[in-house]
Amino acid sequence: MTSITEENVTRVGSHQIKELTQMVVENSHWISPLRSELSRVVVGQQVLVDRLLTSLLVNGHVLLEGVPGLAKTLALKSLARLIGGSFQRIQFTPDMLPADIVGTEMFNPQTASFETKKGVVFANFVLADEINRAPAKVQSALLEAMQERQVTIGDDTYPLPEPFLVMATQNPIDQEGTYPLPEAQVDRFMMKVVVDYPSIEEERQILDTAATTEPMPELSPVLELDEVVNARRIVNSLYMDDKVKDYIVALVYATRDPKRYGLDIEAYIRNGASPRATIALTLASKANAFLNGRGYVTPQDVKTIAKEVMCHRVGVTYEADADRVTSDTIVSGILDEVPVP
Repeated sequence: MTSITEENVTRVGSHQIKELTQMVVENSHWISPLRSELSRVVVGQQVLVDRLLTSLLVNGHVLLEGVPGLAKTLALKSLARLIGGSFQRIQFTPDMLPADIVGTEMFNPQTASFETKKGVVFANFVLADEINRAPAKVQSALLEAMQERQVTIGDDTYPLPEPFLVMATQNPIDQEGTYPLPEAQVDRFMMKVVVDYPSIEEERQILDTAATTEPMPELSPVLELDEVVNARRIVNSLYMDDKVKDYIVALVYATRDPKRYGLDIEAYIRNGASPRATIALTLASKANAFLNGRGYVTPQDVKTIAKEVMCHRVGVTYEADADRVTSDTIVSGILDEVPVP
């Protein structure tokens, strides 16, 4: 099977690959300075930063899992600052109500009428901190906002600002006082990223930069919100070969019918990835190509992002738990066995 390389894709004259790549280069000039500015306050965590940028480029949301103190909050707050967008932080607690997030109607005795008070979700960047500390009804309050980019309060519907990105953090499920997220909620996150500890070299750098009572360096915006919206249009127009599209569908379908691809793991899978995974993997792969300065998508773009897009959408059985087989293990096996175009 012919591999998909730059030489091959540039032959597709109708799609104007060279022109697309030039357009990407011209409109991604802000990526390098943005990463450079972020590195002044966020040491390491390159995967976290790249996944936030990927989600931003394709209108997605990110779920982060990791212990406290790994710069999750700092990364999103700094990103909002560098883009000049509004930022809100929601601290989820067991006694929180849905109205605390989306807003509510309040009676004004002076006018003898109800007035709408918008919630903290009305911002470009929303940090849902420790989302699994709150019960399901509160977690579900974000469903409409994340999927429809709007909020209904009473009889009225209000659009959310553009761009709109939710980054939720959760503690490992086995920690005390946590509630598993409903599957419908989890599926609405484009990616789930497990944030790990920094390396020993990065930890030493953190000591040099952050072990001080002085405030963090002041960050200046490097781009405007309109540039993000424009970049999204370019990402949508990137070229994706039919072989890559078929590869994406095969990866997702293998989570539902693994025997079709010679995988004997059906007993471990409770439910496969939904069609939303196919859409998310396609968009995220295009964003990854954009971040790498290309006007076309390669299978490596797909493989780079596949685990973060698919793992949280694959449910495992009790047998898998008993055999210590995780969704990560299942997706890794699929990536190894499904033929790469």
